[in-house]
Amino acid sequence: MKPRVFALANQKGGVGKTTTTINLGTALAAIGERVLIIDLDPQGNASTGLGIDRRQRAVSTYHIMATRTPVSDAVRETAVPNLFVAPSTMDLLGLELEIAQERDRAQRLRLALIAMNKTRNAADTFTYVLIDCPPSLNLLTINALVAADAVLVPLQCEFFALEGLSQLLKSIEQVRSTLNPRLSIHGVVLTMFDPRNNLANQVVADVRQFMGSKVYDTVIPRNVRVSEAPSHGKPALLYDLKCAGSQAYLRLASEVIHRERSLKSAA
Repeated sequence: MKPRVFALANQKGGVGKTTTTINLGTALAAIGERVLIIDLDPQGNASTGLGIDRRQRAVSTYHIMATRTPVSDAVRETAVPNLFVAPSTMDLLGLELEIAQERDRAQRLRLALIAMNKTRNAADTFTYVLIDCPPSLNLLTINALVAADAVLVPLQCEFFALEGLSQLLKSIEQVRSTLNPRLSIHGVVLTMFDPRNNLANQVVADVRQFMGSKVYDTVIPRNVRVSEAPSHGKPALLYDLKCAGSQAYLRLASEVIHRERSLKSAA
């Protein structure tokens, strides 16, 4: 069975993209899904946050994109059962220049995932692939959007949130109209929410009014334990399962699964 591929994208940095990728992936794995995280950010924070040492990244997403290395060669196990990662390295910084003249430069990741699905045994098939995008709308993010079935947008509860969201929506629409007609927005997840902050509450209300049912009910709170977890090389759900952030990501995973079932029944 072909996995569902989600690109976690937002051109703004510091909105909780990587944190959401790691912890949503962990939560999905915890409820029985088999999940692959593809780290497409040259900073490699998703890889580090899942405990993958830089010395373990001899084969990375750079090789998948630049030299057409099979995805399976880059995949590493994590400390979480059923959760795997294809790590990244700083080599990705130069990828755009390296493949700029190639006709399939925007299709590299999609073609790699198609090849992976053809060669994996049924028992090894992933049910979800989560792509952690860099904080920009560059060729790496375009590759993620072309490879994805849907986009999951982490959005920080701050003043400029809607401005950044409208730019991202335009880019998604451009990719849908030219390169990937099946691309949809799965949902917007509001992150780093502080209920004591009046502005944060206003942002939540504004985003819900603007995006309607596309906004997940689950809101991820600003949480110290979630912030601490990556420095220990662990998802928050392993670091402190009972903290408010971990519980929110478990609810988000349940909501994602519920939306998936609704989409299938409506198809």
